[in-house]
Amino acid sequence: MANLKTSYFNLDDIKIAYREFGDGPILMFLHGNSESKKLFADYQTKHFVKFHTFALDSRGHGQSISQDDQYTISQFSQDVIRFCEGKGLKNINLVGYSDGGNIALHLAHKAPGLFRKIIAISPNTLASGTEEKSLRTFKRMKKCLTKLGQLGFNTKKQIMRIDLMLNDIGLDDDQLRQISLPLLILYAEKEMIQVSHIQHIANLIPNADLKMIPGSTHMNILHNSKTHEAIKAYFLTKS
Repeated sequence: MANLKTSYFNLDDIKIAYREFGDGPILMFLHGNSESKKLFADYQTKHFVKFHTFALDSRGHGQSISQDDQYTISQFSQDVIRFCEGKGLKNINLVGYSDGGNIALHLAHKAPGLFRKIIAISPNTLASGTEEKSLRTFKRMKKCLTKLGQLGFNTKKQIMRIDLMLNDIGLDDDQLRQISLPLLILYAEKEMIQVSHIQHIANLIPNADLKMIPGSTHMNILHNSKTHEAIKAYFLTKS
C-alpha cells in the first residue's frame, strides 16, 4: 500500500493532494498537525479494505500546494467541502485525528449533508483544552522557529502550523449543540488533550458517543488495534 499514487484535485487557490484506494462505502481520513495523508495511506489501509478510502493532505501539509499567510481550521474544513462537492462524494464516513478531528467537528456543523457518520479522534475546540505541558512546548517551538526565521531560515509554514495548536478552532458551544450527525469521539488513555475538555465536547453534541482506547497515547492511538476495531464497528453498523 505504500506505493499508492498521489493524485491532485485543483481548486481556485489550492491543489489538494490525495490518495484513493479500495471499494465499498466511502471512508475519508484527515490527518493531524504537521502530518500528511501518508499517516493513513501508508499505514492504515490494510485495516480498512472493505471501504473506498480517500486520504487527503490538508492545506500547507504533505504534497498539497497553496500560498497562504495564515492557516485556520475553518479554512481547512472548507477545502474538504469543496473537494467532496467537486468529486461528487456523499454519504461519507469521516475519520479525523487531532487537528483532523477538529476539522471533522467543523464539517459536522457546516456540511452535515455530505456525511453519514463522523469519528473525531482526540479533538479540542479551545487551545486551553490542551494539557499545559504541551502548550508550553508549542510556545517554545514557535519562539525557536521565529528566531531561526530572523536568521534567514524559511520557518513560516512551521510557525503557521504551530499557531493552529495555540489558537481556538472557531467553533463555540452553541455551534456544537447544533451538530445533529451521529458522531463518535475517541481519545487515548494518555492524552495530550485534557480529558475533561473532550468529555465537555461530547456532552454538548446531541448524538455523540465517547470511547477511550486503552493502552494508547495521543501520538500512537491510530496504531492501536482497538482503534481500528472501533472505527470499523461504528461505520459498518447500519444505524
